[in-house]
Amino acid sequence: MISRFITAGVIALSLTAIGYAAEPANGTPSAAVAASAPASAAQQAISATAQKPEAVKAAAPVAVNKVTPNRTITIGMFLVIIAITLAVVIWAAKNTTTASDFYAAGGGITGWQNGWAIAGDYMSAASFLGMSGLMSLYGIDGFMYAVGPAFSFIAILLVIAEPCRNSGKFTLGDILSFRTSSKPVRAVAAISTVTVSLFYLIAQMVGAGKLMQVLLNIPYRVSVMGVGFLMVGYVVFGGMKATTWVQIIKAGLLMSGTVMLAVLVMAKVNMNPFTLFHDLVNNPLIQDHVRLTLLKEAIPKEGFDYGQRFLEPGLLLKNPLDQISLGVAWALGAAGLPHILMRFFTVPSAKEARKSIVVALFINSSFFFLINIIGFGAALYLSPQLIQSIDKGGNMATLMLAQKLGGGAGSLGGDMFLAFICAVAFATILAVVSGLVLAASAAIAHDVYVNIVMNGKADQQTQVKVARITSLVVGITGVMMGLMAENENVVAFVALAFAVAASGNFPVIMLTLFWRKFNTAGVISGLVVGTVAALGLVMISPVMTYPQNVANGAKKIIVALEKKQAEGKMLDEKEIITLDKAQVVFKKNDGGTSMFGLKDAIFPLKNPGIVSVPIGLIAAILGALLFRERRAEEMFDELEVRQITGLGVSKASDH
Repeated sequence: MISRFITAGVIALSLTAIGYAAEPANGTPSAAVAASAPASAAQQAISATAQKPEAVKAAAPVAVNKVTPNRTITIGMFLVIIAITLAVVIWAAKNTTTASDFYAAGGGITGWQNGWAIAGDYMSAASFLGMSGLMSLYGIDGFMYAVGPAFSFIAILLVIAEPCRNSGKFTLGDILSFRTSSKPVRAVAAISTVTVSLFYLIAQMVGAGKLMQVLLNIPYRVSVMGVGFLMVGYVVFGGMKATTWVQIIKAGLLMSGTVMLAVLVMAKVNMNPFTLFHDLVNNPLIQDHVRLTLLKEAIPKEGFDYGQRFLEPGLLLKNPLDQISLGVAWALGAAGLPHILMRFFTVPSAKEARKSIVVALFINSSFFFLINIIGFGAALYLSPQLIQSIDKGGNMATLMLAQKLGGGAGSLGGDMFLAFICAVAFATILAVVSGLVLAASAAIAHDVYVNIVMNGKADQQTQVKVARITSLVVGITGVMMGLMAENENVVAFVALAFAVAASGNFPVIMLTLFWRKFNTAGVISGLVVGTVAALGLVMISPVMTYPQNVANGAKKIIVALEKKQAEGKMLDEKEIITLDKAQVVFKKNDGGTSMFGLKDAIFPLKNPGIVSVPIGLIAAILGALLFRERRAEEMFDELEVRQITGLGVSKASDH
């Protein structure tokens, strides 16, 4: 009865949100992409190419300031996604009766299924929309964000998957507490898990709100609450089984959309990647974007190839150490993400755990390879200026490209393809947030309530009840934080999640599994110090928003153009618009500070992994050496046998 009531509530809220979307905003035609009223830098750049060859004209888009899909088609696809996933939840709810069912789907997921689910859990909206956007705006530096995740699963396959499957039960706390003092370790592990999950969850919730707001004119708050209500329903009633199948469905849809989009991009260059990159470096709009927007050079340098610069590193990650640090965080962070670790306990054996990682590695690698093609295709066939005129972070690039390659705004093909990609993005958000809520609620319910408060003596019915209540609380918390973070930089939250996972979780997992002398003090020291170091460094890093830096960049353009005027030279129309825009930006941001009151970053790197990971590792080692624990050393042999052979796994689940 309760599940039917919630299902009805979900449908009602979804229809309410659709009601907002069905209202045309300001008389905008439902199937068109609204034209920009004021003249923009993109329009000026396009007009400057009027005398260029036809190939260049074709690449010059009409400037717009909004993407408006066909609401009827898009809403229809959204409803199909919601209906399918709700059917999965209703089916899973009937088969979720024990704690094992709720947290680990009863261990009955096959390696192939789990591999697709892991891929669905990992390929977030930030990956699908954000990374392609970064490549469309920053070239090869965006590629660095996409190549890192492919390597992260190699570490998981070779080091983490099998030992974790054989050593734990449901959560990170199970693994870390096997040979240590259970209560303090579980408490700290739960705090770390909730921290990572909430930061990642905030980024997804803000992304969902912005996506629905931009595409369908659904108010941000309604969007966030609607997504939150759906994800809570998935987890509370369906548990891991429902979450797993939602992730599998989402992964299949996402790969289908990504493959189709990448093939359409390559078809325009006759499947020749050399032609794609040749056209990129010779595109005048990309050259102007690199010179004006990225390098802040109002006057072109004689003989400098700005197109080639787009394919060279340093436009976003200006410090070479940033690239190394980003790689460290990506490669090690995924192995410490709680919602990824939980998936190892859903399979019946260590062999299936290894198989699932191989499958996930293949899917993720293929996905991130194709994202590169989509990102560069968006830069070439839309232009960075057009992409930034709609969203400064480039998050709409994939959606815009889908509409253009499908036939253009207003065409049936364009609207159908855009609606499909929008629905895929929506399904992506639902799947990822469900996994995050489940991981956070498991840490609170299983580690804190069952094993700390109740000393592991809670019956199955009570465990499931508490798990569902904590899922509801975590979901509501995620919605509230998403509402408060509407205007924050979501990249900072993703950086925080991976930095904390790499700096706190990964070192203590490795040392727990493979170092005999590791103990309770080491776990607590590593988690606390690694987490605090990562949080602190991100908060004072360049990934935060510093208005004064924005003002300084605008000032550089103003000085160069005013110097040209002082020399008695006339500015052309394009330079006048650039000067006016720079003056507005300077006035708006001059004297501003970050959310922590800083005018500029203190820590120079965008990602702290290269510093915070060693800090967490050293803290864990020192803690273990300073406070020796005989019991932890004596139990290492038992843990080693179990993680290698899998013997006694069922017994180990009772610890």
